[in-house]
Amino acid sequence: MDALKGPSDDSKNGAKPGQRLSPLARLQRHVGRRIVSGFLILIPLIITFLILRFVYVYVEGFFSPIVDEFAWTFPGIGVLITLVLLYITGAFLAGKRVRGWEDSLLSRVPILGSIYSVSRQSIDALSSTTGQHFSRVVFLDWPRPGVRAMGFVTGHLHAGIEGSGAMVVVYIPTVPNPTSGMLAWVPEDDVVSTDITVEDAMKAVFSGGIVLPSIEAPASIPAAIPLEGETISKGPQPS
Repeated sequence: MDALKGPSDDSKNGAKPGQRLSPLARLQRHVGRRIVSGFLILIPLIITFLILRFVYVYVEGFFSPIVDEFAWTFPGIGVLITLVLLYITGAFLAGKRVRGWEDSLLSRVPILGSIYSVSRQSIDALSSTTGQHFSRVVFLDWPRPGVRAMGFVTGHLHAGIEGSGAMVVVYIPTVPNPTSGMLAWVPEDDVVSTDITVEDAMKAVFSGGIVLPSIEAPASIPAAIPLEGETISKGPQPS
C-alpha cells in the first residue's frame, strides 16, 4: 500500500526519496517560506506608502516658500492647496474646448509635443472611459497558429469580408502601452470568448503579464448576435 502513496511531504520539500528532513531543516524551511510570503504581501504596501510619501514631501516642499510668507500655516497645507487647485482645474478647465485648445497648442511644439502626446495617450488609456469602447475580451491565434494573444472586441461584421461569414473586429494591444497595437478582422468561430473583464485585461497589459486575471471555461456566444456595446457594421455585401 505504501508504494501507491504519492511523494511524501519531505520529498516535496526537497529531501531525497527515503530521506527525512531534520527538525532544524524543517524549521528553517518553514520560517523561510513565511518570510518570503510576508515579503510579497508587504512590498506593494511599502511601494504605495513610499510613492505617497514622495508626493507629500514634494508638494509640501514646493509650496513651503510661498506659504512661509504668510503667518497662517500648518502641516499638510501644501497638499490642501494642491487638492483645491485640482478641483478648480477639473471644475472650470475640463471641457472639450479647453482640451482641444491644449492639444492643438502643445502638440505643435517640437520635442515637447511628443512628450505631451505620449503623456496624454497614457492618461487616456488609464482613464475609466477607455474600456467603454471594448465590448469583451477574447483570445485568438496571433501572430501565428499555436500562440494565443489577448484582444478586445471593438466591432462586429455580419456579412464579413468578401461574402464570408460573421467576423469580429479585434484590437490586440501592445505591452505595456495599450494605446498602440494591431487591428484584426477575425471570423467569430476563430476567437475564444472569456468572462475576463476589460479592467482585469488592462491590468494584465499594463503589468506585462505579472497581474493575471482568473480565466474560466470559455463561453459559447452565437456568431450572428452582437453583444451590447459592439459597433455593428454590415460590411461589404456579397455580389
